[in-house]
Amino acid sequence: MTNVSTLATAGPQPSSTIEHCLEQGLVRTVFQPIVHLDSGDVVAYEALSRGPAGPLERPDQLFDAARRSGRLAELDELCRRTALLSAIESRIVTPQRLFINVEPEIVDVGSLRELLEVARAARGDVDVVLEVTERALAARPAELLATVDRLRADGWKVALDDVGAEDMSLAFMELLRPEVVKLDLRLVQERPTPDIARIMNDVNAYAERSGAVILAEGIETAEHVAIARSLGATIGQGWLLGRPASQPVDDAVEGTLHLPGVVSTQRAHDSPFGCLPAGTTVRPAAKPLLIEVSKHLEREALRQGSTCVVLATFQAAHHFTAHTSLRYRMLAKSVAFVAAIGAGIPVAPVAGVRGATLAPTDPLRAEWDIVVLAPHFAAALLARDVSAEGVPDRRRVFDFALTYDRPAVVAAARVLMSRVTALPPAP
Repeated sequence: MTNVSTLATAGPQPSSTIEHCLEQGLVRTVFQPIVHLDSGDVVAYEALSRGPAGPLERPDQLFDAARRSGRLAELDELCRRTALLSAIESRIVTPQRLFINVEPEIVDVGSLRELLEVARAARGDVDVVLEVTERALAARPAELLATVDRLRADGWKVALDDVGAEDMSLAFMELLRPEVVKLDLRLVQERPTPDIARIMNDVNAYAERSGAVILAEGIETAEHVAIARSLGATIGQGWLLGRPASQPVDDAVEGTLHLPGVVSTQRAHDSPFGCLPAGTTVRPAAKPLLIEVSKHLEREALRQGSTCVVLATFQAAHHFTAHTSLRYRMLAKSVAFVAAIGAGIPVAPVAGVRGATLAPTDPLRAEWDIVVLAPHFAAALLARDVSAEGVPDRRRVFDFALTYDRPAVVAAARVLMSRVTALPPAP
């Protein structure tokens, strides 16, 4: 008989520590089927990680332990590699797709390079869909967009996860351009509300423009299937459709998940002004008029609210005045994401606002831009300084265009987001 008091004082067993788990590679992968809601065909699997039997078996506890130990990147890499190798061994290959999650804190090209090499060396084609959340784009905008572009060049697709759980996911859809939009499970499991109707409108508008596929999570009943279809989903996952298991479904009818063609987030231009469509009329204006136009766009952003992104350039930090910083602080309280970019602007110039400085040769030093992007609104003031040397500030002149062309606004927003790097770690 085991002495209970001995167990209580012996401390954690080796297999229950994150260090032992990482050293021995004690993670495993289970696969949950993703099903076409009309045909019932299995079109993909999501790879889900599990720890060793014990307190770290649950993924939330496993990743929390790694985060506390400062070894999250190691665990995330181990889970992704294990997922891909397990999928190859289980023959989850074309035409089926493999959904793999990634932690927001460590999304960058370097952390995924080894996984790309494993995929290339695989026996057979592995069609990977990388799942990211809005937290990843908010935490590391420049790195994430560069990573997504690199992966798409290699044939991977992107899914935006938990859409509707936070409004920021709706704000970032157009910037990330996911081929799959994964609806948060509450949308199919809760009673319809005005908020759910708003999310449905935003997601379907994006899907109509982009051709993206909508996936509903949390399907546990036949009623959930009907709700998912009504929300616009064509594929889904949940316990009704299949629980996570160590192997793919034996008797499943395999289907094909058709996704839109490769959409690159790579910058086609060095500056927002260069994103203007050919033939756009460019007019001159002095600074006082452009100040009022900028304020008008800020007010439009406030009307759009929590699903809106505001990105602005100020040439240099001294143009981000006390009055401007106060307005942007108020903006940050109402919209999803605000960034102020200019030479000498710190990473956090004012509460809630992300800042980014500019290199001496960056063309944005000559631009005054403000971009406002939301699911149903897109506008940008894009201006280039053409003032003569020594002209008083209030008399400076800019060539500018005010555009509501959504593709141009999105392109300008991506250019600006590519300057916004990760915040430094908290002390």
